[in-house]
Amino acid sequence: MLIRTATMKDLEAVAAVEAECFPPAEAATKEAFAKRLEYYGNHFWLMYDGDKLISFVDGFVTDEADLTDEMYEKAELHKEHGAWQMIFGVNTVPSYRKRGCAGELIKRAIADAKAQGRKGLVLTCKDRLIPYYAKFGFVNEGVSESVHGNAVWNQMRLTF
Repeated sequence: MLIRTATMKDLEAVAAVEAECFPPAEAATKEAFAKRLEYYGNHFWLMYDGDKLISFVDGFVTDEADLTDEMYEKAELHKEHGAWQMIFGVNTVPSYRKRGCAGELIKRAIADAKAQGRKGLVLTCKDRLIPYYAKFGFVNEGVSESVHGNAVWNQMRLTF
């Protein structure tokens, strides 16, 4: 398995994996991913099995301490030297789940954020995933203000 950051050439594959992993109300569009790749492709961690994208983690960097819904839509808010690495999506195609793919990418994102001198990482997740992210050191801060996809999200933070 190859792990690398993204370029615009990965747009079709990233959009296809997102559509396979999230319901339409929660999935980012191809257009949104084009903006994300333009502004922070180096904050996409991709896992390929041969030439097939099987998993990815993405999110931008900001000085804001909390993840807001506006961040999903406005890639231009990315600040390369910001304090916090946000995680907007953790995606693994269904046929590759339960193999540790996403976990490897989360570990890489954590290691890169630490090496880059960030304060830590922030993500939001549904209740059922709180124990999963806690395994990596994320602490649940409670229900976030996010209404993304008309779902209830918990904010979790890993502070270095």
